[in-house]
Amino acid sequence: MKNRAVILSSFGRDPLTFSEWPVPELGEGMVSVQMIAAPVNPADLNIIEGKYGELPELPAIPGSEGVGRVVEVGAGVEEISTGDLVAVIRRGTWSERLIVAAKDVFVLPDSIAPLQAAMLGVNPPTALLMLESLSDLKPGEWVVQNAANSGVGRSVIQIAKARGFRTLNIVRREELVAELTSLGADCVVTEETDLRTAAKDLCGGSLPRLGLNAVGGASALNLANGLAKDGHLITYGAMGRQPLKIPNGLLIFKNLTFSGFWLTRWKAKSSRKEQNRVFSELGKMLADQKLQMAVHRTFPASQINEALAEAATEKRQGKVLLDFSAN
Repeated sequence: MKNRAVILSSFGRDPLTFSEWPVPELGEGMVSVQMIAAPVNPADLNIIEGKYGELPELPAIPGSEGVGRVVEVGAGVEEISTGDLVAVIRRGTWSERLIVAAKDVFVLPDSIAPLQAAMLGVNPPTALLMLESLSDLKPGEWVVQNAANSGVGRSVIQIAKARGFRTLNIVRREELVAELTSLGADCVVTEETDLRTAAKDLCGGSLPRLGLNAVGGASALNLANGLAKDGHLITYGAMGRQPLKIPNGLLIFKNLTFSGFWLTRWKAKSSRKEQNRVFSELGKMLADQKLQMAVHRTFPASQINEALAEAATEKRQGKVLLDFSAN
């Protein structure tokens, strides 16, 4: 079977290639997927640069999610059928054809646009699961986040709105305020806003109990300063590449909790039933258009290096996607 894939041969800034890559035999419990599209996520860029917490052996196929059609199922696979549209959630998705374990794919409604389905596997579940981290968070309460225009940030805004939570959103550029407000954000301010003094007024007299940090450094400290006593700050990214520096007083006098979230860890530890619950809810939101993710631009997979350059630009709005049907 002929197959082409994006191949990472060395970490750093050397160009990647799009060339032939062997496809394994279809084994028991496996499915064969013809890929349609896959996004370029920040974690993918970090892996390519060799700066991620978990790196693959080389040579390797990058990519952490995508969408495709099942073209064959192996013995013992019962809940997936040939022709199903599926989200693929595992490493190595930048390939025309994949042989993957059935546990790594989730069947989606055919009504979902493929480019939207391609982005279902990482950012939306990260947003949903972090919002569920405070089990007693009630409708009307506030959540504060930085990097609000990121893929996770936009998902947080929409999922929070669907569940009745309000969002205080921090962005770097003033021009993003109107866009995120139209998406459902309750309040959008820039990084220059001092949440220590402003958060209570911005949130109508109350303080958020949940903060979501994707930046680190001074931005994370600003979020922590804006949290209520006994609040919880979750770190899921480090876009600023600066460590958290938390004053002792936030622990002693505000009793804040600090934790991290990594979807890969959740997927490894959670049950199939729990994973189905999460992806079924998100798939329904996509089908009902209550959750939409921005697409900046698509590239044929053969133009991988142009796609990576575009994905690394700061003023990009939305995801860069690789189109495997365009090669």
